[in-house]
Amino acid sequence: MLRFQTLKCLFLLASVFFALSPVFSQDVKNEKKGDVYVDDKGVMRWGHNKEEVKGFGVNYSVPFAHAFRSGKKLGVDLKEAMRNDVYHFSRLGFDLYRIHVWDTEISDEEGNLLENEHLDHFDYLISELKKREINFVLTPIAYWGNGWPEPDEDTPGFSNKFGKEGSLVNPLAIEAQENYLAQFLNHVNPYTGRAYKNEPNVIAFEVSNEPHHREAPEKVQEFIERMIASMRSTDTKKPIFYNVTHSSQLAETYAAAGIDGGTFQWYPTGLGFGKELEGNLLPNVNNYKIPFDDVWEKKGLAKLVYEFDAADVMKSYMYPAMARSFRQAGMQIGTHFAYDPTYMAAGNTEYDTHYMNLVYTPQKALALMISGEIFHELPMNKDLGGYPANLNFRNFGISYEKDLAEMNAPEKFIYTNSTETSPKNLKRLKRIAGYGNSPVVKYEGTGAYFLDKLENGVWRLEIMPDAVLVDNPFGNSSLDKILAVIKHGEWEMNIQLPELGKNFSVSGMNSGNEREFTASGNSFSIEPGTYILSKNGKKAKASYKGWPADDLKAFFAPETTVDKTYLVHEPAPSLTAGQNYKIEATIVSNEPVEQVQAWLRNGNTYESLDLQEEKAYTYRASVPEELLKKGFLEYRIIVTTPEGTTTFPGGKQGNPGQWDFDPDQPYSVRIVNYEAPVFLFDAARDHEDVVRKWLPTNNLVPTENPGEAEFQINIEKLFEVDPENTKAQPVYDYSFRYNFKKKIEGRREAVEGKDRLVLKARALNGKPVKLQVALVMNNGSSFGKILELDPKLKEYEIDLSTLEPVKTVTLPRPYPTFLPLFFEHNIQETFDLEEAESLQFSIGPGLSESERQEQHGVGIVSVRLE
Repeated sequence: MLRFQTLKCLFLLASVFFALSPVFSQDVKNEKKGDVYVDDKGVMRWGHNKEEVKGFGVNYSVPFAHAFRSGKKLGVDLKEAMRNDVYHFSRLGFDLYRIHVWDTEISDEEGNLLENEHLDHFDYLISELKKREINFVLTPIAYWGNGWPEPDEDTPGFSNKFGKEGSLVNPLAIEAQENYLAQFLNHVNPYTGRAYKNEPNVIAFEVSNEPHHREAPEKVQEFIERMIASMRSTDTKKPIFYNVTHSSQLAETYAAAGIDGGTFQWYPTGLGFGKELEGNLLPNVNNYKIPFDDVWEKKGLAKLVYEFDAADVMKSYMYPAMARSFRQAGMQIGTHFAYDPTYMAAGNTEYDTHYMNLVYTPQKALALMISGEIFHELPMNKDLGGYPANLNFRNFGISYEKDLAEMNAPEKFIYTNSTETSPKNLKRLKRIAGYGNSPVVKYEGTGAYFLDKLENGVWRLEIMPDAVLVDNPFGNSSLDKILAVIKHGEWEMNIQLPELGKNFSVSGMNSGNEREFTASGNSFSIEPGTYILSKNGKKAKASYKGWPADDLKAFFAPETTVDKTYLVHEPAPSLTAGQNYKIEATIVSNEPVEQVQAWLRNGNTYESLDLQEEKAYTYRASVPEELLKKGFLEYRIIVTTPEGTTTFPGGKQGNPGQWDFDPDQPYSVRIVNYEAPVFLFDAARDHEDVVRKWLPTNNLVPTENPGEAEFQINIEKLFEVDPENTKAQPVYDYSFRYNFKKKIEGRREAVEGKDRLVLKARALNGKPVKLQVALVMNNGSSFGKILELDPKLKEYEIDLSTLEPVKTVTLPRPYPTFLPLFFEHNIQETFDLEEAESLQFSIGPGLSESERQEQHGVGIVSVRLE
């Protein structure tokens, strides 16, 4: 208590200081905003000019819970870390921030606000965001414990005492929340001198994070009304929102409780798959349909997105598609969940199913940058059509095949991957942000870069260091496990901007960067940092309009984190004899890489070959034809640096040529003849990559044959009432999917001659089962057939010419569960085996009404093409 009292005194003194000090310069501007209000059509508008409120940004949680504890463990100056990350937010164009405050860390059991280090750091973060003119949606109550992913601590708050369920129904918990909400809104931030109820940058408050109401509607309405009354008792005029994606059957109750709008979330690829999801996932984000839209329209309620992510996806094409669908659904603002603090992003420990950071995931961060532009540019509620027609809209384009999202507007050109698109108007162009190559910028490194026009003939260049993924980013994580590394490499860059011309000067600006040189034509060698590029003969100035001196020089990135030699390589599961095969590996080292060799063997044929660096950190070499005969291709990769040699797999020092070297098992590739079946699925090897709803009755069991196993799916009920969506129409379907695209890459040539699909499977539980087997195309359409399986294990043949269009199931199942299970499309293309990338199995199609109510089970051993 003494500590808290001392802090309280310091806060009071700070409040007095700020009351006597000049208000931040941006406050004068922000004061003119006036409170946001919701008009009678359910549109949030700014009080001063009646314009529609738009905003986009992230969730970010350094002041609380695991992020806070981890920073302390790592010896990080958390306030400096927040300043640096907030700078990156501004670089990405974010103008919105949302957080569910860990009330359990800043309240006591009665709901009294505790002025402690968590609240202090939160206040400080808000002040830094405010300096960047970033607005906020604040959710004062999280209901969570503070542990995840660690065990919860014994915190002082009411949420710790009552839990989420208790907090929604216990009278003492409800009183505590009323007390806490009023105190939170009345709290004066000592860094800004403003109470949150009056903070100009607060767009809205959300009462609490994801309440799971299970009680009667009248009780729920009473609860919400009490929370709103507590907040309104502070005289705040801010809009108050309530979460409506949980227990969505209560939508009418929520609407009647006096809220100004609802908060929505979207996890279109589920959560927690444990590794990267493969295949085209755009069907999962084709549309965001709200079944109770009519209720919202009738009541004139607004909509905002408090959380969204394409979890377990490292690709960059998803977020702009989500932003498009959100705007089409009438969302005004949105925040991604969740941005990793840079100091712990190497291990992705906070939420391992999510991964987002400008330094460590540059392409995904640029995709969010484009999403923000979409939120600001696209009108609300405009129908942009269905997939694939909706992949190009206004100034935006999306490509699954190229893993590319781009914005191409007269003044802005942003892209998440190498593109051949030319800017619309080079003369009007003011901002470029990208990764890889484009017609205006070519860059060999693997970090993001930003080019901003300061005046005619002068541009500011900011280059982030190289990010290299060295482990599964979505698996088990810890602060001691490195998933990605950063390296400050020096790479060639070429800039084709007519107003810069050739032989322009390059001047380092960030702290410690004193490089001064002239480009050779349009090319120059560059390291990460911030630079001024000036047309030949034009002198750089100390300041430019719209760029404070500090921002002009700003640069933040971790120093090089590579501490050893890392190698990432995934051998092909199988090859067709004689088919060309390139060994490809990602290699990054703390020492110069002098040589990369593969030592190979097939039977009694031995060979070694050098791998060449074809692009940053990517080494390749073609396997000699004499080794591509039927058999097993085995090899190890040896990396030589000035410090010695390292052998992979295993990463052991030394090489297999040394008499006392004990190597790990080599990489191994099975090579078969052209006529051999192409296995699309083998349960013994592939079961862990099956995308499905988890059931305790799912199992892998061995068959009587060596090396063979059966993947079993047992479903007690095809449909169960969802407590989060009790009014949903029953859908009797259990589907699961396996993406085989990588598995058959080495046998692509052999696929052309196949005309039959062979399924080795059986029905479980001693009775037949109907199973729809389908091939999913890379455009999201599916072609399949229903088989009736017997209890005895046997093989079933399907002539590919008999496959017919069937429904594509959006897997993993999107959340919220009121979203459609099936992908609705208008694709007219016919079946083409060359375009197939996944197997979809469904129990449900073809069942009679009585069969739907029965137990169903299937055991699958393999699926192959012949």
